[in-house]
Amino acid sequence: MAKRARGSVRPGQRRPVTKRPATQASATPAAAAAATPKPAGLSEAELERAAQLETQLLAEEKAAETARTRSKQRTASPARDYLGSGTIAVRAETEYAYVARDVKDIIRVAAILFTTLIVLWLLIDVTQVISLGG
Repeated sequence: MAKRARGSVRPGQRRPVTKRPATQASATPAAAAAATPKPAGLSEAELERAAQLETQLLAEEKAAETARTRSKQRTASPARDYLGSGTIAVRAETEYAYVARDVKDIIRVAAILFTTLIVLWLLIDVTQVISLGG
């Protein structure tokens, strides 16, 4: 068993917060100036500035929200909506989409190769446009 030092704190636990006694720092002039209470109310200029800032923040939040909804509408697809559910059917549907795309690519490449083979056969054997050493 590992030794622990006296008064150590285990991870995830904190020592209880104890209040310290007040010191003589309040006697200094800087502390006395900081201890003076501020006026409770706000001036008209401060209130106007706060209102301007609030309207600006609300406008920015609204613009960000509309941009977010537009991007969601553009990228939304039925398969993407269900990816978080984790069902086997949904995962199989997304895998099927990948497989279908791959099969289409394979068919496209095979068609190009077959067409190239037919064209070469026509040029070499049928029309004899290309002669191979003979």
